[in-house]
Amino acid sequence: MSLYLIPACLAAGGLIGFLGGVLGIGGGLIAIPSLVLLMGMSQQLAQGTALIMVLPTIMMAVRKYNQQARIDKRVAAAGAAGAVVFTWVGARLALGIDSRSLRLSFAVFLFFIALFYVWQTWRAGKAPRRKPAAGPAPAFTPRRACVLGMLCGTLGGFFGVGGAVLAVPIITSVFRLPQTSAQALALSMVIPGSTIALATYGWAGQADWLVGLPLALGSLLFVPVGVRLAYRLPEKKLRACFAAMLFATVALLVFEA
Repeated sequence: MSLYLIPACLAAGGLIGFLGGVLGIGGGLIAIPSLVLLMGMSQQLAQGTALIMVLPTIMMAVRKYNQQARIDKRVAAAGAAGAVVFTWVGARLALGIDSRSLRLSFAVFLFFIALFYVWQTWRAGKAPRRKPAAGPAPAFTPRRACVLGMLCGTLGGFFGVGGAVLAVPIITSVFRLPQTSAQALALSMVIPGSTIALATYGWAGQADWLVGLPLALGSLLFVPVGVRLAYRLPEKKLRACFAAMLFATVALLVFEA
């Protein structure tokens, strides 16, 4: 084992935690391709290892979001309940296919996430010229949260991450909640499912705790900083840079596959 492995993981976890706190993504979208490309892990092992970091990071981020604005616990609990079983199903599906196919699927997933960030950045630039939305937004009820949780749970289990990333644009665009409120609710909904996913990957031997634990520790130290900035700084340029990084990561994942 390299003497630099743990310090490098601590530093990488800090950067991932900061970005995850700002963007409300839990950090897994950054950690998984990094573990694949830099450490040569299989896609399943990278996803399981990233979950070691993601789970405590999500819990910390939710706590910080809740300190800023109270989370609707009934809605979050309903979404979490919908996600639990479907997360296990998604994780079992991921463990049953070969690493190359899962890696290519993850690259396609990242590509569409990057497109979303490009669209969101463009939309933010056009916001002053848009007409107000007609009519009231539909209420984000516990029942609707439960259905959304089922969809996000399947995605989060299959890719190890991604449930919150899918939930945020749906909550902001369909139910028109503020970005930070959507991020807080989405992260709250995926906590139980992420626990199930980690247990499933870990039981299958697809989680490297020696790498995952220092990543988690470094991430926890910087998540609060990222969350505070999410409430104070404009995110347009940061989101554009993040999208560009995702596009580059997609190209590398496809090349490596």
